[in-house]
Amino acid sequence: MNAATRPFGRGDAQRIADAFRPAMPLGNRFDYYYSLGKLRSDPLYPGVLAALRGCDAPLLDLGCGLGLLAHALRLDGQRVAYAGVDVDAGKIARAARAAARAGLDAVRFDVVDVEQGLPAHAGSVALLDVLQYLTREQRRQLLADAIDRLAPGARLVIRTGLDDDSGRGRATRLADRVAHWLGWMVSTPKSYPTRAGLEARFRLAGLTAHFTPLHGDTPFNNWLVVATR
Repeated sequence: MNAATRPFGRGDAQRIADAFRPAMPLGNRFDYYYSLGKLRSDPLYPGVLAALRGCDAPLLDLGCGLGLLAHALRLDGQRVAYAGVDVDAGKIARAARAAARAGLDAVRFDVVDVEQGLPAHAGSVALLDVLQYLTREQRRQLLADAIDRLAPGARLVIRTGLDDDSGRGRATRLADRVAHWLGWMVSTPKSYPTRAGLEARFRLAGLTAHFTPLHGDTPFNNWLVVATR
C-alpha cells in the first residue's frame, strides 16, 4: 500500500485523538478511543488528504461526525477553510469542543440534515461514509446538490461502500447495521450505490471521476471516489 492507502501512524493518530480526551480524569473516553482506533485502522483520512492536496478551495464536509477531517487537514498542513455539518447535534457539539481545544483555525461546525438541503457553499465537498444512509432518490438529490456547490477547480471527494455481492460488501453492510445498533449512527443503512450508477451520474454532470480501493487492512468494501469538472 502507498501512503495514501495506509492509516495514520501511531504518533499522528495520537496527536489528533488527544483533542478528544475528556476534560475531567474520570470523564467519558469513548470519543478519544474511537478516534484513536479509527485513525490507526482506517486509511480514510490519508486517502482524502491526498485527494484534496494542492486544492485551496474551501471544503464542506457533509456528515462530518466528530470533525476528524478538520484535524487531519491541519496536521497535513492544509489550511483551507473547513465547514463540517451533521444531523447529530451531540457529535457537532463535541466536534466543536475538540476543534477549539486543538486550536484549529478557519473551522466551523453546524447541525444540518443533508436530507433537507445543503447550506450555501462554493468550493470542494466531502461525502465520507454518508451515501449508504440515503434512499436512492435522496442520494440522487444529495449528489446533485453537492455537484452544484463545486467551484471551478474544486473536488468532490466521496468515500463509500459499493453495492456488490462480494464478501467485503457483506461485511460493510453488517458493520453499518452494528454501528446503528450501538447508537453510534443515528440512521440505519438504506441502500448502497453501484459504481456504474455513480459513473453515470458524474458523466451527466460533466465530471471526470476516479475510483480507488480504500479498504486497507479492513474487511470492508470501501472506495475513494474523486470527481472534478
